[in-house]
Amino acid sequence: MQVRIGVQSVAKEIVVDTTVSADEIEQSLMEALQTENGVFILVDERGGRVVVPAAHVGYLEISEDESRSVGFSTF
Repeated sequence: MQVRIGVQSVAKEIVVDTTVSADEIEQSLMEALQTENGVFILVDERGGRVVVPAAHVGYLEISEDESRSVGFSTF
């Protein structure tokens, strides 16, 4: 699962590859937004953490991993 996080007042988005389900990601963000000074924490595939103040999340884009083909193919 690939997650793109847009942070307010930051030009570049954060891209995280994670094994967490889309529903769990949404739930985590909703819980962080309901808490005063809440933080949104997302763990990537290698165990690293991305921590963003929930109030500064501009958008969250969740997409399934795309299989990428390498090499040449015939149609």
